[in-house]
Amino acid sequence: MKKINYSQVDFDTMVIHASQKPDPSTGALSTPIFQTSTFVFDNVEQGAARFAKEEAGYVYSRGGNPTTAQLEEKMAVIEGGQACVAAASGMGAIGSTLVSLLKSGDHIICGDTIYGGTSVLMHQGLPEMGIEVSFVDTTDLDKVRAAIKSTTKIIYFETPTNPTMKVTDIKGCADIAHEHNLLLVVDNTFAPPPIQYPLKLGADICIHSVTKYINGHGDVIGGVVVGPQDIIDKIRGLGITKVCGTPPSPFNSWLVLRGLKTLGMRVRTHCENALELANFLENHEYVAKVFYPGLASHPQHKICKNQMNGLFGGMLSFELKEGINGKSAFEAGKILLNNLAICSIAVSLGDADTLIEHPASMTHASVDTEERISVGITDGLIRVSVGLENAKDIIEDLKQGFKEL
Repeated sequence: MKKINYSQVDFDTMVIHASQKPDPSTGALSTPIFQTSTFVFDNVEQGAARFAKEEAGYVYSRGGNPTTAQLEEKMAVIEGGQACVAAASGMGAIGSTLVSLLKSGDHIICGDTIYGGTSVLMHQGLPEMGIEVSFVDTTDLDKVRAAIKSTTKIIYFETPTNPTMKVTDIKGCADIAHEHNLLLVVDNTFAPPPIQYPLKLGADICIHSVTKYINGHGDVIGGVVVGPQDIIDKIRGLGITKVCGTPPSPFNSWLVLRGLKTLGMRVRTHCENALELANFLENHEYVAKVFYPGLASHPQHKICKNQMNGLFGGMLSFELKEGINGKSAFEAGKILLNNLAICSIAVSLGDADTLIEHPASMTHASVDTEERISVGITDGLIRVSVGLENAKDIIEDLKQGFKEL
């Protein structure tokens, strides 16, 4: 068969066919699950050659597995990178990347609004290793420039952020990073292709928690890192394989490969539903503010239009007003969620089901109140991962929930 030129086909075609190779021994179209820990060599010389990396092939599934290799190849094609390495979780991908590329005495600039697990790594893990971390609002490029030191090695951020939906200008940050010979690392979990392409916008490394949209079915934990071949080789050889020991299971890699085939159509529906819900919420009497990149009211809407390809994502947050029928925003948030039927009270995101959470009483309950509010996570903030249900049904569910306030 001829090879497909992925630059000449639509995203939906590419995401199905990229890296897909019928099994040579059986002709199976679906990638086999190579559920094995170790691989047998034909002879001692072959084993020696593979350990010395003089011959391609597999040795031990912690360092590489055929099922996982197809996932890695597909993700590299999707994101437009030279190479990819998969991990057992999003945090495995993030942690393996940073411990591979930083050493004691180095400095990293980190976005001031990040996922909770990443926050622990940045606030506790890295400083305990002698790595300095500065937290910066990366939506302000002047603040990013001002934070650079002689020891700075990496600029790291998520865009959009969780749960406040702030959007950073990836190209703007990439230009700053490269002026100072720094690496730009972007967590692209909230806005996967075909929404946003950090590498094409100048980022050096793109990270995903594939637990979310990439897999899309709420049944896998996993992560990937995409970037230049030499950097990915280092992360694989040191972080994934040795320091953190975080390869994915072959079965999880297979599940992600299966989920990826519908990525384009899933993401577009998530985005369409989220925009419809955002418009409804922005006009509701109990809602003080809606945070969604697709709304003209979003402070970085112009940047969003340029770098999110008109899709804007499936995540949104909204803030309840204080004093609704005499209730505090904190109490109103809990009452609203407890009176929903279609929207499931749960963390995570990117599932087919609509997931909703109240950060102040759930994911950020342990965060100091002043610190939480300072980054925009107020008592009445509600985060929604908009699912694939009919948008009108999601809206009706929230309408009946509002009636209980």
